[in-house]
Amino acid sequence: MRISFLHTIGGNRQVFEHAANSLGLRSDDLRHDVRPDLREAVEHAGAFTADLLTQTSLCLQQLAANSDAVIVTCATLGPAVAEMESSPVPIVRADAALAAAAAEVGGSIAVLCAAESAIEPTRRLFAQHASGTDASVKVIHVPQVWALFKSGDMNACLAAVAASADDAYEAGASVVAFAHPWMAPAVKFASQGRQPLDSAHAALRVAIRRP
Repeated sequence: MRISFLHTIGGNRQVFEHAANSLGLRSDDLRHDVRPDLREAVEHAGAFTADLLTQTSLCLQQLAANSDAVIVTCATLGPAVAEMESSPVPIVRADAALAAAAAEVGGSIAVLCAAESAIEPTRRLFAQHASGTDASVKVIHVPQVWALFKSGDMNACLAAVAASADDAYEAGASVVAFAHPWMAPAVKFASQGRQPLDSAHAALRVAIRRP
């Protein structure tokens, strides 16, 4: 199965490669397009403008042309999927797959979100998937994590993610979800014995299930 990914952070490539390999997919069947300029443009504009939606949709169409499925790994770019009128292959929002997986668990859902531009889209998305269930959603902004990530200190960054996850479980969360794919390796630092959900595994499972 050929799967293409639209990233805005180069480090997410390794995260999805690792998750794909753990699910039995071959690295040779994976294609990655890294476009940090798209996320940066959204952050600079303060909104997902019509021009940016068009640019992102065009990029997705190009990836879909040679794939069996496309995964959008950046929550900030997720809304572009809904704006596309059609696609020859399934296009999976990693954040939507994560929200659906969290809603299946139910209870009190805590979502750790580092990038400020992704907070409101993430909140709306998780609330949408939790609608009609007894689940509650709380998006926890962790700006210190984003600062560490942007500084390149990944060990400190992932330790801070794990500490935030532990705090959320300690505060009563039924499940913790990592809003950003690059947070996934923080699982090894967590100490509460409950594994948070990550979007890489969630999105790949959805892509594999689709015809």
